Parts: sequence; structure tokens; C-alpha cells
Amino acid sequence: MNAKRTESRSRIAVVTGAGSGIGRAVAVELLGAGWSVALAGRRAQTLEETAALAPEGVSLTVPTDVSRPQDVDALFSAVVDRFGRVDLLFNNAGTFGPGGVPVEELPYDAWRHVVDTNLNGAFLCAQAAYRRMKEQDPQGGRIINNGSISAHTPRPHSVAYTATKHALTGLTKSLSLDGRPYGIAVGQIDIGNAATDMTARMQTGALQANGEIAPEPVMDVADVARTVRHMAELPLEANVQFATVLATAMPYVGRG
Repeated sequence: MNAKRTESRSRIAVVTGAGSGIGRAVAVELLGAGWSVALAGRRAQTLEETAALAPEGVSLTVPTDVSRPQDVDALFSAVVDRFGRVDLLFNNAGTFGPGGVPVEELPYDAWRHVVDTNLNGAFLCAQAAYRRMKEQDPQGGRIINNGSISAHTPRPHSVAYTATKHALTGLTKSLSLDGRPYGIAVGQIDIGNAATDMTARMQTGALQANGEIAPEPVMDVADVARTVRHMAELPLEANVQFATVLATAMPYVGRG
């Protein structure tokens, strides 16, 4: 792990999946707003690249596989050792898995990999954050889960991803309820077609429910990052339980 600069800030965030895409955009947004941010992800190099995008920010890079309990424990121990507390977890790390594979052909190993990352990883990180938030003084904090539009409506041939994102909604609701006595606010952001490497194929053509291939509009990932920051900076007495941020003309509402 590597720490950038030594001074601490009043608000401490952990962002998983911070090496690319939505996680990177949110981390940079928070760093620019004066948060101290722990950047977690599988690859140290991409985490360092994220940190370099906000050179004036106070960041800590911690290579982490969120599906491994020992990695998650090490992440949150490093954050508390470095900054003293956890005010925010953006629970973002995830994988789509093998795209376009019919359910009858999906290998179990592929299913398990998606579940381990998207659901088990989200639970492990939320549990670790919850423990610190409950124990620290002053008590409390905020957890924001990245749900995806797939938490509402599936794409064709996306059974593993969709199942985990539906499950994440249940995780959000349970954590939100259980966190009330301890000042722990938990919400979820459901994102549709933010322009990242994961969604690049949508601009050239994505499989639709009617079997056609059609390009889909995308939106600037910075718009997602600003929404997460708004949720994060609310006082703990207020909570955005669910937010949906999507490309305006994407085929989601109505019939497309």
C-alpha cells in the first residue's frame, strides 16, 4: 500500500473498484472536494493512476480483492491506522462477468466469480465499514452501494450480474434498517449507461430484449460522481435511500 502525503482531513472515504470507471470518477470527485480517500482495487498500478489524477488530494492506495475476507480486513485496518476512522464507504467494486452467455451455458465458475465480487464482496466491505462506524467516536457514517439499473430490470443474458444487483438492494435495505441506532446511513445509487470501459460496447451496439442489436446513449461518468458526492455530503440525519442516474434516452423507461 502507499500513502500520499501525511495530513489527515475531517472526512474519510473508502472507494472500492477505484482503479477505473465509476470508482475512479467518484474517488477523484471526493479528493477534489477535500475528502481523504482510501483507493481500493485489485491492481496497484491503476490505483496509483487514480491518485495521480487528484495530486492535491490526500489518498491511500490499498490493493484489495474484495471477495477475500482477509483483504477486506486489511483494507479497513489500514484506513483506520492511517486516518483514525471511516466516514464513507462507496461500495462499488463489481464485474459483469462473461457477457452474452445464455443461462444454460453459463459456467458455474463464472457465476461464482460474479457472486463473490458483486455480492459477497459488497457484504464484506459493508460489514467491515459498519463495525468501524459503530465503534468509532463520534459514532456513525455512511455506506453507498452501487446497485445499477440491473437492480431493477435485466439485460438479456445477464443472469449472474442481475441476480447480484437485485440482492444488493436487499443488502442496502437491511443495512439501512440495522444502522439506524448507530447513526449509520445506507443508500444505493442505480446507474444506467455511464461512459466507462465496461459500457463502451453500448455505443456501437448492445443486445436488446427483442433480439436486435442497437447502439445506446451514454452519459458522462462525472455526472454520476457528482451525485455520489451529494449523497455522501448530506448530514447523517438525511439519507438518499435510492437514487437512479441514467442516460436520458437509454432504452429503460417505457418501451425504449
